[in-house]
Amino acid sequence: MAPTEWPQLWMSPGIMGWVQPHFAEVSAWQMGLFALLGLVFGSFLNVLIHRLPEMILKADEQDRAAFNLSTPPSHCPHCLQALAWHELIPVLSYAWYKARCRHCLQPIAMRYPMVELLTAALFCACLLKFGFGLSALMGSFFCAALLALAWIDAETFLLPDMLTQALLWVGLIGSAVSLTPVPLLHSLSGAVLGYGLLWLVSWGFECLAGKEGMGQGDLKLLAGLGAWVGVWSLLPLLLLASVSGLIFGVVQKMRGQLGHNGHFAFGPFLALSGFACFFLGISMGA
Repeated sequence: MAPTEWPQLWMSPGIMGWVQPHFAEVSAWQMGLFALLGLVFGSFLNVLIHRLPEMILKADEQDRAAFNLSTPPSHCPHCLQALAWHELIPVLSYAWYKARCRHCLQPIAMRYPMVELLTAALFCACLLKFGFGLSALMGSFFCAALLALAWIDAETFLLPDMLTQALLWVGLIGSAVSLTPVPLLHSLSGAVLGYGLLWLVSWGFECLAGKEGMGQGDLKLLAGLGAWVGVWSLLPLLLLASVSGLIFGVVQKMRGQLGHNGHFAFGPFLALSGFACFFLGISMGA
């Protein structure tokens, strides 16, 4: 494509390519397939959410090779008993064993079935949004990565580069091969502006307050989101995240649960706003 044929940044946001839901084109077996894929990938997301932060914290330890995404095998966090295949069936094993380890009878966190069910719901939403095909699978990757990042940040204040960089590059590549609804120029501009905007905010806050107000992970996350939703959706996304985060911070402060340093994870609010812009096509203009 010649440079003169590239889509322009000043083109109307309404023609950026956001697609309408494909409700009539989706069959029951396709919905069932995506729901099943979502449950399986949700189970894997639970592994990421649990192990990636520990892998980061143990990066400098000599025995770090003994702990990764596959080693040791899945086990009960209480009694360390390795789990059999029938104890790893998404949602069903949690219900069958009544939310407890069958070996030590200690309770299993509600997070496990919640992540699996949320992932299945998001996968089905992508199918309805894009129809049965590669674009729906690309959207499912976006949802899975964003859900994992939001949950990890909420629990540990970490946003692993492994996930933020994957979100960024898969978004740019998907845009380049027309598997996402955002043109490449909008995707690339969204990634650059996404990182730059938060960098300026963080730099300004540090200059005024004398302390860091935002981690590098948030900057990388917004860059990845910009690659998926495009430059025209970036400012609404950041506004939604900032307002919702501010409300949360005020409520937590009033309840005395904000902490002595006044910090809270911003990644979940970026993620929620990213989901809204991705599925609803929220942008500046029509």
